[in-house]
Amino acid sequence: MRTRIKFCGMTRNEDIAAAVAAGADAVGMIFYPKSKRCIDVAQAARLRRAVPAFVDVVALVVNATEEEVRRIIGEVGPDLLQFHGDETPEDCRVYGHRYMRALRVGGPGMDSAAALAATCATYGDAAGWLFDSYTSGFGGSGLAFDHHLLDDVRKASVAAACGAMGSAHAGGAASTEAAACVSVPLILSGGLTPENVEASVRTVRPYAVDVSSGVESSPGIKVHDKMRAFVDAVRRADDA
Repeated sequence: MRTRIKFCGMTRNEDIAAAVAAGADAVGMIFYPKSKRCIDVAQAARLRRAVPAFVDVVALVVNATEEEVRRIIGEVGPDLLQFHGDETPEDCRVYGHRYMRALRVGGPGMDSAAALAATCATYGDAAGWLFDSYTSGFGGSGLAFDHHLLDDVRKASVAAACGAMGSAHAGGAASTEAAACVSVPLILSGGLTPENVEASVRTVRPYAVDVSSGVESSPGIKVHDKMRAFVDAVRRADDA
């Protein structure tokens, strides 16, 4: 399977064009006011128009109000929401929109493999679980985490997907469907760079990788050569 790639923290049209040319599967826009990469809804709507077909737009929010999220959905039209704060499963589901749940590995209640897996299982309907390093600033720090903590999470992802599928059926039908279920996709983030992503992909075997600061010259300003190098490194890992 090809590892998908998301470049996050987009602020400029030229960076979106470079990401698409390099082979990105998704681009992320940040709506967290405390982030140095934050953009407003009007700017995001303009950037969104520069994204071609078959490249997903992901809207990253952190403890946003329902009114703020609904405005982003209505005016920007993201393909996915990414909840990166303290949002509960109910907070993520209320919009009826596809979402990813970001988990800050090493934070309170997520500092062991078992605890992390248990938290993930409560978001069993997510389109993906994204794992970032824990910081007080909710991501974008460029820090990595112990990837071995994801071992139990991979098992939990299968259980969550099978449980959700099985609950929709009864008797023999449930067991038949559960045998064919697939796991919740794991997205690796936190401290990834063109220099270390190849080894990280080989070790974790994630569904996708997500990078922001690792391909920047300053917050929100992407280096196009680094973006291409990042994609090349991921593809080398896939080929291996």
